[in-house]
Amino acid sequence: MADAQYILPNDIGVSSLDCREAFRLLSPTERLYAHHLSRAAWYGGLAVLLQTSPEAPYIYALLSRLFRAQDPDQLRQHALAEGLTEEEYQAFLVYAAGIYSNMGNYKSFGDTKFVPNLPKEKLERVILGSKAAQQNPAEVRSLWQTCGELMFSLEPRLRHLGLGKEGITTYFSGDCTMEDAKLAQDFLDSQNLSAYNTRLFKDVDQDGKPRYEVRLASVLGTESALHSEMTSRLKSYEFRGNHFQVTRGDYAPILQKVVEHLEKAKAYAANSRQEQMLAQYIESFTQGSIEAHKRGSRFWIQDKGPIVESYIGFIESYRDPFGSRGEFEGFVAMVNKAMSAKFECLVASAEQLLKELPWPPAFEKDKFLSPDFTSLDVLTFSGSGIPAGINIPNYDDLRQTEGFKNVSLGNVLAVAYATQREKLTFLEEDDKDLYIRWKGPSFDVQVGLHELLGHGSGKLFVQDEKGAFNFDQETVINPETGEQIQSWYRSGETWDSKFSTIASSYEECRAESVGLYLCLNPQVLEIFGFEGADAEDVIYVNWLNMVRAGLLALEFYTPEVSSWRQAHMQARFVILRVLLEAGEGLVTVTPTTGTDGRPDARVRLDRNKIRSVGKPALERFLRRLQVLKSTGDVAGGRALYEGYAAVTDAPPECFLTLRDTVLLRKESRKLIVQPNTRLEGSEVQLLEYEASAAGLIQSFSERFPEDGPELEEILTQLATADARFWKCPSEAPSGQA
Repeated sequence: MADAQYILPNDIGVSSLDCREAFRLLSPTERLYAHHLSRAAWYGGLAVLLQTSPEAPYIYALLSRLFRAQDPDQLRQHALAEGLTEEEYQAFLVYAAGIYSNMGNYKSFGDTKFVPNLPKEKLERVILGSKAAQQNPAEVRSLWQTCGELMFSLEPRLRHLGLGKEGITTYFSGDCTMEDAKLAQDFLDSQNLSAYNTRLFKDVDQDGKPRYEVRLASVLGTESALHSEMTSRLKSYEFRGNHFQVTRGDYAPILQKVVEHLEKAKAYAANSRQEQMLAQYIESFTQGSIEAHKRGSRFWIQDKGPIVESYIGFIESYRDPFGSRGEFEGFVAMVNKAMSAKFECLVASAEQLLKELPWPPAFEKDKFLSPDFTSLDVLTFSGSGIPAGINIPNYDDLRQTEGFKNVSLGNVLAVAYATQREKLTFLEEDDKDLYIRWKGPSFDVQVGLHELLGHGSGKLFVQDEKGAFNFDQETVINPETGEQIQSWYRSGETWDSKFSTIASSYEECRAESVGLYLCLNPQVLEIFGFEGADAEDVIYVNWLNMVRAGLLALEFYTPEVSSWRQAHMQARFVILRVLLEAGEGLVTVTPTTGTDGRPDARVRLDRNKIRSVGKPALERFLRRLQVLKSTGDVAGGRALYEGYAAVTDAPPECFLTLRDTVLLRKESRKLIVQPNTRLEGSEVQLLEYEASAAGLIQSFSERFPEDGPELEEILTQLATADARFWKCPSEAPSGQA
């Protein structure tokens, strides 16, 4: 059997999202709006399979065929008759649920591959003897032959997502290197093109020189006669002696279905802003235009306090090894009015709270653009995983000048982060009850501060295409050097493009640090209803949770290539290092032996030193993070961040040894079962499923009732069309940087 870190355990937690009451309160028109937005999100989410691994679309198609022909109970009878044990069949169900939940065979949180926890020959017997195989023997056998070996393979390069020799990714063809990625980013910056909706494919011409295809996601292909802002970009370029070709049409048939449902949703929009927002999204997905998506995002920011909230597109860049390309995601949710009222109070206090942050006023945005901040009950969240909170859009220019929105996903928080005492690791016994009592409330506070005042704070110093600066070069002083500002962002440069591989984690670290820093403010805690001893307990558990998370983060570090696989967890480890460095016994991490005789560890936080030792240390660190970000000082930012992110076995903590202990005692991230909506006549019905691997599988089996087989055909055709890019990677030369 495979190493435990590459399987999903049979007893993995599975929870169902509860949005029944919020959905019940929607009007018939609002339900129709939510339904069509949900359909658009689910269709678009299929693109994630093509953004993850070469085999993911085939695995999805194979599983979908199996469970359409036989539900989990029916297939169980066949599996047992083929000689599987109950445990082996459950392992298969958990694997299938994991594929659906992560939209691929790599964990969305950590980017580690997971494989079926049963013998390959037994699974082969189940698949080839299934009802699906009896109905379509050639197709099922072909799917198995295409993905069976890769489904189980744990050869070193395939264990994690990554670029070049460090892992597998389908954002880039198999022979691309980090040098190719950097060259492509420079090319995109030179043309003022965003990487968010692109993939990069490299070929070699007859002379052995590399040729690069930058492919945009769109319904229309390169040959379309319809003129738009994008058509003039679709051509060949020479850049630094290298050939680039900009094309479009990636995921075209999938995006066509997204567009169809966005068109239908327009008919039920609550106002003209929503109509214009959807019209621009349609333009974006049709033409391949990120500028159109930005225009849609402007209308979305202006659509304050909608009953049905949503966002859709190529959004988060965490899984691109270079940190620039967005994974497709779409969510639809309903407002939770009680918690939203608390967040509105936080927004009202935001301008005052921003003044508490430890950097000079010149490093803060010129004007705080008061955002929407709502607590939502999720109806639909497509993509590779569901976060606890979101601060979007991610476009730097919009965030600096137009604003943003914050959302906290209340019904996700309620189930995804619930903790059982017996499964709590690395805490002292006398901390556990307090931790369980206050983890949820403290997390509400942390998410609120992280999203609104973490991601929502800080200014980027920019020189525009006309040479004008958005800061006073004469008077603004760098507080770290005492000198005038020496570096900034030039036209076309963004936070993601400039800081690339560390951008996501660095920004998450900054936002988490803001949350820890500002949760010490009594005004913040009063907004959430905490005073006196309760407020002190919320602070303590919030800090304790971050310290513990920093230790748990070691699961997501790969010592073989000295790299982190998860931005949020790397950020929390960095904060742990900062607080350990503060000294004076504020934080200690001590190896121990558990009651089972195996290695264990304990984290301790001295609650009496949080303000006197922890706050000043965090203050210094936060100021450095912001100054380096504002000035676009990549060299300084990397030196600071990568220094803290380094994992060694140096005493006293011996983090590499502790990593083995963390892996020994890790708990797998929960799988989340989401409902479906179904249109019956003119009414929208909510379909809910049990909290189990079988329930999650059933939810996906019923997700595309009209066109499931067609979608599977589309996915395998798209995967096959590009399969050559990941077969036997050539030793193609990189471009001239």
